[in-house]
Amino acid sequence: MNRVLLLDIVGLTPRALASMPRLRTLGDAGRTARLDTILPAVTCSVQSTILTGLMPRDHGIVGNGWHFRDLGDPLLWRQHNRLVSGEKIWETARRASPGFRAANLGWWYAMGASTDVTVTPRPIYHADGRKSPDAYVRPAELHDPLIAGLGDFPLFQYWGPTASLVSSQWLIDATLGLLNGRFEMPESDLVMTYLPHLDYDLQRFGPASPEADRAAAELDGALAPLLDDALNRGYTVVALGEYGIEEANLAVDINRALRRDGLLEVYVQDGREQLDPWTSRAFAVADHQVAHVYIPDAADIPRTTALLRGLPGVDEVLDREGQARYGLDHERSGELVVVAEPGAWFTYYFWLDDDRAPEYARGVDIHRKPGYDPAELFFDPADPLAKAKAGLNLVKKKLGLRYAMTTVPLDPSCVRGTHGRLPSTAIDAPLLVTSDSTIIGDSVDSIRAADVHDLILNAHGVPTRLTA
Repeated sequence: MNRVLLLDIVGLTPRALASMPRLRTLGDAGRTARLDTILPAVTCSVQSTILTGLMPRDHGIVGNGWHFRDLGDPLLWRQHNRLVSGEKIWETARRASPGFRAANLGWWYAMGASTDVTVTPRPIYHADGRKSPDAYVRPAELHDPLIAGLGDFPLFQYWGPTASLVSSQWLIDATLGLLNGRFEMPESDLVMTYLPHLDYDLQRFGPASPEADRAAAELDGALAPLLDDALNRGYTVVALGEYGIEEANLAVDINRALRRDGLLEVYVQDGREQLDPWTSRAFAVADHQVAHVYIPDAADIPRTTALLRGLPGVDEVLDREGQARYGLDHERSGELVVVAEPGAWFTYYFWLDDDRAPEYARGVDIHRKPGYDPAELFFDPADPLAKAKAGLNLVKKKLGLRYAMTTVPLDPSCVRGTHGRLPSTAIDAPLLVTSDSTIIGDSVDSIRAADVHDLILNAHGVPTRLTA
């Protein structure tokens, strides 16, 4: 069976590809096509569509997180693969070839997946409250050679104000080690690697900034040895972007609007306000340019709909019928799904006074925040000592002392890039680049995200409806 290297290059668009000569050369020799992404155009949803060939209404991943109604909690960035319904690419391939092997390096919902090799970030949460970088690695015997060879997974360069190329480089090096036998693992037929580097500076500075061009060039340089090695070993390379990042110019405080209208409630602990999802009549799980709004009592839907439609920066307010047009009508979705206008995006903020903000608001805390927070990519520009405080906290960590990183700004105006809605312009729409022109028809200019599942199977030589 033919072998495939599937690279998820976050933010890969025509604009980014212009600064990536090595990847562009690969596409010139093969094919480059627009990837028609889905709503919401966010990591967990798009990856799940790519790997299953299904829309969110069928695979159930309606965002990077949602309100778990049975738990009463909004939760983001879960990891268990059982959350994703549908047969994955490698599972379909195994029906055609029972010995088919697959490796996942960094793609989401990795834990409990049926891949043969799994490598994904997983910190150690110590009993004394410290957090240390590490990875979940399966099979377990791969963990120690991997860490010995590459060092600890660079968690603090994977997300947060110090996020950089270092994390993508680690994943590239781990992939190279699997391909060339350095880690003495059996060869995989499908190797999937997640490379988030472009996500950082494109959100910090915007997709048209010099910093964005530099980030694309940096990633291209880091990719070159992996692309060369994979092609020399006979792999078909498929690189794609889940979404494109567009300029951000308006932060929409959707939960604050719901609170001011008396629909969202909070409770107080230690002088700080916390979202009360158990008693709120309406609240939003904000996720970039899309927000799921949960409304327990159907009688409150008309009032909430009218409020949100009048909110500056809102493009669409989708009820279940509206969600069905986008394949997003799943029981996990909010009673309403709100889509931002081009350039606008939703904050998760629900407090009205920054002095009453919850403690986690000023830290990098992706699992406790009831929504996505791109401000975590910044040191607070209003605090000239923010970096010094972070350095002092690292010293405390090395000494085994407790510490709290409070360096994240509460003013979202620093965010310059966003995504989540369907692309507004071709230059910021995601791409698919492959070394093998035969897996895309000559007359095809675009590929639906839901068709990538079959396209990868075709690359392996497994017939699908695309080859029928």
